[in-house]
Amino acid sequence: MKPTLTVFTPAFNRAYTLHLCYESLKRQTSKDFIWLIIDDGSTDNTKGVVQKWIDENHIPIVYHYQENQGMHGAHNTAYQLIDTELNVCIDSDDYMPDDAVEKIVYFWGSNKSDRYAGIVGLDATPDGRIIGTKLPDQIKAFTLSGLYSIHGVKGDKKLVYRSDITKQIPPYPVFENEKYCPLSYKYILIDQQYTLLLMNEVLCHVEYLEDGSSMNIINQYKKNPRGFSFFRKVAMQYAPTWKDRLRECAHYVSSSLISKNYRFLLESPCKVCTVLATPIGLLLYIYIQNTSRKTVMKKA
Repeated sequence: MKPTLTVFTPAFNRAYTLHLCYESLKRQTSKDFIWLIIDDGSTDNTKGVVQKWIDENHIPIVYHYQENQGMHGAHNTAYQLIDTELNVCIDSDDYMPDDAVEKIVYFWGSNKSDRYAGIVGLDATPDGRIIGTKLPDQIKAFTLSGLYSIHGVKGDKKLVYRSDITKQIPPYPVFENEKYCPLSYKYILIDQQYTLLLMNEVLCHVEYLEDGSSMNIINQYKKNPRGFSFFRKVAMQYAPTWKDRLRECAHYVSSSLISKNYRFLLESPCKVCTVLATPIGLLLYIYIQNTSRKTVMKKA
């Protein structure tokens, strides 16, 4: 019988930390899942480590290797391969509480509807502290972007999506010589059609490693301006408030300048707001080009 949930993990040279996720999946109180590992061009011993776990046969594991495309390219591949009802991404440096799968499957089974894209739950540090804020108790479901902009939710949250929906949303674009496009691109598009069920339970323990993308967002801006610019054009169109739209436009201007795309105003879907945001975007561009600061970003 096909499991309900796919836990998928993009991995690039993370043989040294993948065991955290593996051990947590072995401890799950519900075995109603499969673990899909997308090896995004690793040059370490990731394949050998995973093969050893496959041979142990404690949990069902599917291993897929591809040439390095970056986190978003690994997500594209995962969404193509997944054939379970639900999916959740657990990063290669994160792990799940022992009862997370059981809680996800039970909660979804008790509340699922065609109106909902899935579940939004909580991330926590390894010692159990909630990342950011909890979810509002007074509502059953809401869009992800609305939780942040309207309800004041802060910090990373764990997203469990229906796989039929993640398949139907267009894939992340892969730009030559770039390895990153914000994952929120898909989440924003899903928000336009569905809400997420709110589940105030910790579904993932998160640790920000020095070599992780979340700890190096300024570097990501510099190396992947076309990916960020693409994302900002989508984000500005669907921004829930004018303040959010102005912020997205400023980031769009900055990313466009980094990529030397001086036609950004002509290509903007929100031209008036982009004009207003251009001075802010120019200052942001100057800051990004001249800072060595590391900044943690929201994964959601």
